[in-house]
Order: sequence, then C-alpha cells, then structure tokens
Amino acid sequence: MVEDIMEVFMDDFSVVGDSFEDCLHNLRRVLKMCVETNLVLNWVKCHFKLQEGIVLGHRVSSKGIVVDHAKVKVIEKLSPPTSVKEVRSFLGHAGLYRRFIKDFSKIANPLCKLLEKDHSLVFSDDCTLAFEEIKRRLVTAPIIIAPN
Repeated sequence: MVEDIMEVFMDDFSVVGDSFEDCLHNLRRVLKMCVETNLVLNWVKCHFKLQEGIVLGHRVSSKGIVVDHAKVKVIEKLSPPTSVKEVRSFLGHAGLYRRFIKDFSKIANPLCKLLEKDHSLVFSDDCTLAFEEIKRRLVTAPIIIAPN
C-alpha cells in the first residue's frame, strides 16, 4: 500500500486517492489492515478530510507547501545548547530534516563530536558556527515538490 495508496513517514501516514470515493475505499483497506495487525491508532491525532495540515513542519494545502511559521519562530529563538542532553536533543530534532539540508553530517560534525565518550562539552567557535548554520537552514524554506 505504501506509495500506492498511502504515504508514510516514521509513525505518521496519509491515505490518498484520485477521488473522494477512492480515498474512502483506500482508507477502509488501511484501517482493515490496522485491525488485522493489532495496530492501535491514536484517534486524537487522526484527521479526516483536511483542507490544510502540518506535515513535517510544513503547512500543506491546495495553495502549496510552505514552512510552518510557528515552528520557524521556535527554531529562531533557540540558544546554543549548554549540556550533552541539549546537544543530543537539538541534533535529534534537526536530524528529522537532514534530507532537506545539503551536507548535514559535515555541518553537524563539530556538534556530534561533543557527544563522543570522554569528550568535554566545550562549545567552540566551530560548534557555534555549526549550530547557527543548521538553525539558518532549518528556517529557510526548502523547495518541495508536492506528490503527483
């Protein structure tokens, strides 16, 4: 069903079709599969027939795909991490968008080194540059092509 009637990203999925009736048919198939495999859905997070929604931090609608401005504001206000836990958290969140950031692993390397065993948490100029560059790229809207 993946890439045929549904799109999947980590623990989220969207069911699609060429018409409303087709979508309903496909949704029945997916829900039947969920029941058969004992997959439990969080109904609070389930939405039906949306005109607009947030997908991977982007607002998707018939008007196109744009960056969710609420998420951009949060990222812009981030201050440099001060602990290993904060570095790991920042890299984890940024890593969700790594495929949209060219050379992500090269840019993030100074921050990743802070996570190595027996490495002191010294936030050098390289770390600051890496942090700010990743932030800059996260708030810059990438060019995204909507699925056909």
